[in-house]
Amino acid sequence: MSDATSEQHSTRERLYRTMRLIRRFEEYCIKLVRSGEIAGGIHPYIGQEAIAAGVCAALRPDDYITSTHRGHGHVLAKGADPAGMMAELTGRVTGLNKGRGGSMHAADVSLGILGANGIVGAGAPIAAGAAWAATRAGEDRIAVSFFGDGAVSQGVVLESFNLAALWQLPVLFVCENNGYASTLTVDDAVAGTIVGRAAAFGIPAVQVDGSDAEAVLTATREYGERARSGGGPALLECTAYRFDAHHTWEHRSFVRYRTREEVAEGRSRDPLLIQAELLPAGAQERIDREVEDVLESAREFALESPKPDPADALDHLYATGLRPRAGVTSHA
Repeated sequence: MSDATSEQHSTRERLYRTMRLIRRFEEYCIKLVRSGEIAGGIHPYIGQEAIAAGVCAALRPDDYITSTHRGHGHVLAKGADPAGMMAELTGRVTGLNKGRGGSMHAADVSLGILGANGIVGAGAPIAAGAAWAATRAGEDRIAVSFFGDGAVSQGVVLESFNLAALWQLPVLFVCENNGYASTLTVDDAVAGTIVGRAAAFGIPAVQVDGSDAEAVLTATREYGERARSGGGPALLECTAYRFDAHHTWEHRSFVRYRTREEVAEGRSRDPLLIQAELLPAGAQERIDREVEDVLESAREFALESPKPDPADALDHLYATGLRPRAGVTSHA
């Protein structure tokens, strides 16, 4: 086997492993929502795994990402510990953020994960700021901002486009177009095109098949290296289909905005199956077993970890460590 072929096999297995990890992590978490171990529910990333896997496979460990309310896949793909992530979602002190961030605010700055964000589009200016800071420091890091199709008309995203273009910042804007902003279709919400939004600011933009991890990886490498070498920002519109609910509350409310036929058609292009077909014999089964072991250990770690002490509820609110005056919490 040539070095090139060996490298291709390694990349394909790595992409599939990341995607399988994300898919099964989300399925584990849906069960934990139903059992009450995860309070409030989650926004499942099922069906979009190829985007996070492909983008993050092209990044260096010191590159930055900002994420969304549907951010578990991005955080895991960037290298976050699955056990720490699951503990975070179940509100345990061993979580990535001591159980204080939860599903929509997980972060690990040591890995360049500047945080998921419950505010639509709010990661874009954070990514632009991180890219600006890297440039000012003379570093060749790049920043990636993930957001959904529902964010492309948010003012803060367009302002971030403007500054990134003016200052030629090394930032990649990655729009995950799954066709819906909650329950509103992209056709009913977006005038013109998503790539056209970037083009209006002179930012190169390309639409990519977000169900094909290798296509996403190729595009990210191309535009990522362009940004890293001083070429400025770019936008990738990654088209995909969200297989599961916008939020797990739909599992109880039974809201209907998609037909069964549409969902079945969307599921027909499963990114995991597309990637699995590229693997050598036996690789899929081996990776599936390994991922299952990792996630079962993560589940056990999370559920065996202690929950926070209510007496510590005000910790970490102030950078100075300022505590409230005596007696403030006595009647809580």
